[in-house]
Amino acid sequence: MTITLAVAGKGGTGKTTFTALLIRYLRENGRTPILAIDADPSANLNLVLGMELTDTIGDIREEALEQVSTGTFRVGISKPEYFDLKVNECLVESSNVDLLAMGRPEGAGCYCAANSILRVCIDRLGNDYTCVVIDNEAGMEHISRQTTRDIDILFIVSDPTVRGLAAGKHIVELIDELGSRIRKTYLVLNRVDGALPETLLHHTRQLGVELIGTLPVDPQIAEFDMIGRPLVEIDSDSPVYRAVADIANKVLETI
Repeated sequence: MTITLAVAGKGGTGKTTFTALLIRYLRENGRTPILAIDADPSANLNLVLGMELTDTIGDIREEALEQVSTGTFRVGISKPEYFDLKVNECLVESSNVDLLAMGRPEGAGCYCAANSILRVCIDRLGNDYTCVVIDNEAGMEHISRQTTRDIDILFIVSDPTVRGLAAGKHIVELIDELGSRIRKTYLVLNRVDGALPETLLHHTRQLGVELIGTLPVDPQIAEFDMIGRPLVEIDSDSPVYRAVADIANKVLETI
């Protein structure tokens, strides 16, 4: 059975860093093959994974929309088969980890039928993997629109600030309002330096989501980002990687 893990949070909290190190942990512990889905329009998960990205799902959608609007959509196969083929062409493959990027969001002239077919293609593709890991945009668009698979575990990543937790609360409320199909949700605090003050702990408890762990400030992360080195190459004894590994180990025991 495929396990689907998703990561959400406002921009700048380090959710892509967490996603990349989570993927590394899964790979090193034999939870392969892995499908990584970059659901953030900025599409930078490939950089921290050290994978070259060319086309995105958004490119497929825009290409199809242009062909339909100009009357040039003429293919010898059905539309579902066409989109299935195109989705597979977008897939970036590597050892035990494949990457699919959603690309930019829909514009005013969205091609809803195409998007529906694309969702089916992605869900079917995900069934071929042991784990699917989704790096979501700040607004959780793909979860809120049910454009991704059912989620076993959702990690909400926040910085250790009241404002960051306020954004996390919005995500929790959105999940409740939409009745999204998420089995379990956890909170992760990133860039924690020392003990958390009681005021901040009070706000974490108000979220009603378990604080599964914290990630320490790690100078090696900034160093890797500065020179553009993939974060998955970080030292095994790096404090932040060990923290992600501890969180993943605790969570996967429950699945």
